[in-house]
Amino acid sequence: MDRKVRVRFAPSPTGPLHIGGVRTALYNYLFARQHGGDMILRIEDTDSNRFVPGAEEYINEALAWLGIGIDEGVREGGAYGPYKQSERRDIYRAHVKQLLDAGKAYIAFDTPQELEQARAAHPNFQYDAYTRTSMRNSLTLPQEEVERLISDGTPYVVRFLIQPGRDVEVYDLIRGKVTINSSILDDKVLYKSADDLPTYHLANIVDDHLMEVSHVIRGEEWLPSAPLHVLLYEAFGWSDSRPDFVHLPLLLKPDGKGKLSKRDGDRLGFPVFPLEWHDPKSGEISSGYREKGYLPQAVVNFLALLGWNPGDDTEIMSMQELIDKFSLEHCSKAGARFAFEKGKWFNHEYLMAMPGEELLRLFKPMMEANGVNPSDFSDEYIVRAIDMVKSRANFVNDLWEQGKFFFTAPKEYAEKDIRKRWKADTPSQMEELTEVLASLPDFSSQAAEPVVLGWITDKGYHMGNVMNAFRLAVVGECKGPHMFDISELMGREETIRRIKDAVTRIKPEEE
Repeated sequence: MDRKVRVRFAPSPTGPLHIGGVRTALYNYLFARQHGGDMILRIEDTDSNRFVPGAEEYINEALAWLGIGIDEGVREGGAYGPYKQSERRDIYRAHVKQLLDAGKAYIAFDTPQELEQARAAHPNFQYDAYTRTSMRNSLTLPQEEVERLISDGTPYVVRFLIQPGRDVEVYDLIRGKVTINSSILDDKVLYKSADDLPTYHLANIVDDHLMEVSHVIRGEEWLPSAPLHVLLYEAFGWSDSRPDFVHLPLLLKPDGKGKLSKRDGDRLGFPVFPLEWHDPKSGEISSGYREKGYLPQAVVNFLALLGWNPGDDTEIMSMQELIDKFSLEHCSKAGARFAFEKGKWFNHEYLMAMPGEELLRLFKPMMEANGVNPSDFSDEYIVRAIDMVKSRANFVNDLWEQGKFFFTAPKEYAEKDIRKRWKADTPSQMEELTEVLASLPDFSSQAAEPVVLGWITDKGYHMGNVMNAFRLAVVGECKGPHMFDISELMGREETIRRIKDAVTRIKPEEE
């Protein structure tokens, strides 16, 4: 490549970061890291009416949780700042003046009411070469009146002057050449005097140029803006330094047609935000992947494969492996269906592979939240317990539900298992079992199992009923890991205590 790779992720602080935006940030990050480039986080807060308190902090926290590193930004600083658009007003004013002086833009004084009247009078109205001559702007008003209106403080906007009848070519690194005729483009607003801020179109072009952005990697929904941006680069005389455009495929609904939305997540029961979001206006709480128990590595791996493939059948990849394999050539043009169940599979796989020490760190807060003091158990005990149940868990949060019996003796017993397995002769059999367990010279799973099974066979007892009653007494229900692995970890004393406790508390169903 001729120039250093510099990419930017430029969200607006108008609410929580959507999972589609997370994928855009991830692809920018992978591309930058693969090419030894820079990752910029720029906050696009020019729409002051839609600003939401806490959104900027949320964006930074979400990217940090996912491991998407930022080289330059509001928090990190850098040589091309400020990185918040509301702090770059002087820069934008100078560039607006440059376009006006060159006759590439003009001032428009149309009120909202006048624009509404024009829309009502002309179906499919757009402010362009065919309609601007009948509107109130510096192209139709005398210069003296324009100056008077400005000096009187009359609100105005600056519009880009688009010449019709020209084919505008956009080259996209995923989609190839896209040609749009300028006649279908409207004279977009570039600046609003009311808040002294530029619109998205001007601010992006100016910032990308001044920050020396080499590649603009963004969502497919921005593709219609690309021809306008090409014309703006040309108007400023920056065509030779224009960044390469990359428009990513949309994330689609898991079912049906259209773009993935929060309603889809609410309807089907999965998050569409990386972190839980508390709406400061409505008080509504939206679920997040972190709080649902997803691991950040799993979320990254899952998202990376929605619209890109490594060129082979590999699915499980670390962040570094994703960086090494990532290429725009393997990005899809078509939208990617959001198969959220696959996300659960990724999380399960990462959970299974996670070292015991890391699981221990995540599990201890769950113990505390459920009234169990982690210091009452050795770290080795906790890790062994987790290892026994994690194959049954998709999320970190599942580990407690699957393995809580290792830390708290059952207070209640599953009624359906009592009906099926706890017979009239079960209490006496359980009393005998405690004697067998107490007499074992070796309480390990390997040593205990053949002795207990041999005792059941020699006595002629029903194997299923005895073993399930044993499990019911110790676990509280007839499910869980191998029974003798459970008893080995709990130890002889606790195992016998639980069996005796169950004998006194469980009343068999009457035959």
